[in-house]
Amino acid sequence: MNVIKSVGSPLKGMKPKFVQLVFVDINGVPKGMEIPAGRYDEAVETGIAFDGSSIPGFQGIEDSDLVFRADPSTYAEVPWEGIARVYGYIYKDGKPYSADPRGVLRSALKKLEHEGFRAYVGPEPEFYLFRKNGSWELRIPDSGGYFDLVTLDRSREVRREIAAYMTSFGLIPEVLHHEVGNAQHEIDFRYDEALKTADNVVSFKYIVRAVAEMHGLYATFMPKPLHGFPGNGMHLHISLWSGEENVFTGEDGLSEKALYFMGGILKHARALTAITNPTVNSYKRLVPGYEAPVYTSWGYRNRSALIRVPAFWGKGARIEYRCPDPSANPYLAFAAVIAAGLDGVKRRIDPAGYVEENVYEMSDEKRRTLGITTLPSSLGEAIEELKKDGVIKDALAGAYDRFVGYKEREWTEYLEYLRSENVPEDTKKVTEWELGRYFYV
Repeated sequence: MNVIKSVGSPLKGMKPKFVQLVFVDINGVPKGMEIPAGRYDEAVETGIAFDGSSIPGFQGIEDSDLVFRADPSTYAEVPWEGIARVYGYIYKDGKPYSADPRGVLRSALKKLEHEGFRAYVGPEPEFYLFRKNGSWELRIPDSGGYFDLVTLDRSREVRREIAAYMTSFGLIPEVLHHEVGNAQHEIDFRYDEALKTADNVVSFKYIVRAVAEMHGLYATFMPKPLHGFPGNGMHLHISLWSGEENVFTGEDGLSEKALYFMGGILKHARALTAITNPTVNSYKRLVPGYEAPVYTSWGYRNRSALIRVPAFWGKGARIEYRCPDPSANPYLAFAAVIAAGLDGVKRRIDPAGYVEENVYEMSDEKRRTLGITTLPSSLGEAIEELKKDGVIKDALAGAYDRFVGYKEREWTEYLEYLRSENVPEDTKKVTEWELGRYFYV
């Protein structure tokens, strides 16, 4: 068996006896299988066959044979289980499977590399911790607010324990803090190249849920688990590099390429929401009155804008895309956002909607004058916008048709539920249908 140095193990020299082979489905939900450690070489070199017919967004039963091939650079040992886990790519008939989300991102990054760039992404996934009580009475275990340090709860211990385990998976925690909502939290980790960061998002969710379970809590990344409380976002900090140079850094601030990249994202923003905000529940978060942006604008300090340019020094120029939420499949979301930005660079699209004032307080007429549009207000509307956008369609490759079909069924099921319960379609309250579908997933 290959001797692979793991990124951290408390197993005191004992090698894991089993290895989890992990990939994600169309929704970004981890799937996979375990193999005896003695088959690890086989998983790397030739792959392990499996039936993909029951994986959401994968093959039908008439032609379902797929192969998982491990990516050894992602090997890590799970401290609390005594096993290892590794990410990889899916193949069909000896070729990369076109609907494999990780493969979709790899292809998007190859196109970016062909243009001379590498993308770095730093995410900020938020989550809630709830007490386990066997019902949808979501009892909140603390009363803390934004950046509170002293609260009468054990969430500080949970955050610290999560951060301690993160290093075993190669994630470097940077900031731990309480978020705005009661029992809402954020742990930021070091940015990295886009593919590594997408892997890290999947690992982070896994760690958070596992540690919460150890403490008798439920962790949820659901965009809006509680009506009237802040939603869970996943802001993305993005920069492009060429060699050792950050091409977003200009002589007096942002470079032209950074502005064009923003222009591309803003141009495709309405279609992008189907990928970056892919659930019915996502649009209960994207409403006026909270920090989640709903208008296609940008600014240097403006947290009501869709894209914000944080203060930076030296080579630290980046943009912060603020509408994505952690229900997004990170591989598909990164592929789509990068493709949109690259389209802006190639077509030299100037970003419309520059503002340094509260966009929510503007009149509709002023927003129109500035070229500011509104993001879709529902998953159904977002899907229709996605269907009209060739750039984002191409970025999703073989996952496009499967994603659209899956999300159309999801939207239809939700509408049928609303009709059965006599609930208006435009309700912004969180329904039991959403809790049942998204709370754990």
